[in-house]
Amino acid sequence: MKTKSILTVAVIAILGVFAFSSFTSTAESGTTKGYTIGDKAANINLKNVDGKMVSYDDYPNADGFIVIFTCNTCPYAVASEDRIIALDKEFKTKGYPVIAINPNNPEVQPDDSYELMQKKAKEKGFTFPYLYDESQSVYATYGATKTPHVYLLQKTADGDRIVRYIGAIDDNVRDGSAVKDRFLANAVNQLIAGTEVTVKETKAIGCSVKQ
Repeated sequence: MKTKSILTVAVIAILGVFAFSSFTSTAESGTTKGYTIGDKAANINLKNVDGKMVSYDDYPNADGFIVIFTCNTCPYAVASEDRIIALDKEFKTKGYPVIAINPNNPEVQPDDSYELMQKKAKEKGFTFPYLYDESQSVYATYGATKTPHVYLLQKTADGDRIVRYIGAIDDNVRDGSAVKDRFLANAVNQLIAGTEVTVKETKAIGCSVKQ
């Protein structure tokens, strides 16, 4: 009887270790996909809605970039459009322009086609580049999973672009009028002030990227 009890305890312990290891492995794999805080972001070269190719090098005087993966169709992205325009107007002149990138595959989501991106940008009066990630390689490099999904980059003296914030625009993706905490704006203001970003990561809430 005593031997049976010992075996039972041992089996439970082994299963517990296995379960913990699985959870750890999943968590680690989730955090190793794409950029993390402190990583250097590679340059981009994507087609804008005006037909021109855009890279970070086109902004030699920028101190950084507000990179937002977004799209035409996701209700959360649509609800964020006015806020994205406001962010560009607020921070472009302070050295942090918005770069919007549509990561969705139009074969899966036809309303996210390049032609409809052009229509969206014109109708909304986008003040920032709205780029088409046609190969879907840029969003994968970043590790973006949602629309909208934000990456705040800061340029260093040697030209590197360092990831300083990843996540949501603010604490209420559904209703801009109910926002209480502007995560992204706070992070940009801290970089402008020369201080460390205090909230470096939040959870991006939105629609999944259509692959």
